[in-house]
Amino acid sequence: MRLFIAFDVSEEVKNHLLELQKQLPKDSKLNLAKEFHETLKFLGDVDDDKVDKIKAMLSNVSFTQFNAKTSGIGVFPDEKMIRVVWVGLEPKDNIVGLQQEIEKALLDMFPKDTRFHPHLTLARVKFVKDKKDFMEKLNRLTIKEIEFPVSSFKLIKSTLTPEGPVYEDVAEFSLKPQEK
Repeated sequence: MRLFIAFDVSEEVKNHLLELQKQLPKDSKLNLAKEFHETLKFLGDVDDDKVDKIKAMLSNVSFTQFNAKTSGIGVFPDEKMIRVVWVGLEPKDNIVGLQQEIEKALLDMFPKDTRFHPHLTLARVKFVKDKKDFMEKLNRLTIKEIEFPVSSFKLIKSTLTPEGPVYEDVAEFSLKPQEK
């Protein structure tokens, strides 16, 4: 089964991202994201008999709840070859910290990701007619800073279909409550 680890965003963030998708440049070929989450680690195809071990390892991740917020817009890998349009997430320290704890927990089973950038994918880009114009239009979009709590992360199964991926939660892991 194809697995990844992610945390959810609030309904308010999802609604804002859907509004932003409507404002993306129309003179390009885009596949709009249908669901929004922060992917912390992509595991890929995993044998069914390894899922319980993964769940056990993830249950040992110790990290404190935090608030995240949307911040800025950008593209991967760069403006010369636009493949993904994304909205950033802050605070990077907290999100990267959680991602690193997950990396450590799974180090015996999966190679370490060396390139991690907190973001929510708005669209995958198939074709851009005029890259300079595309970037100018993107940079004019207003990204609201919307704060939301991150109190858990999930192990998620992704099934690829002709209509796009279908996601199914396999397990959820709670983070430690914030100290007051």
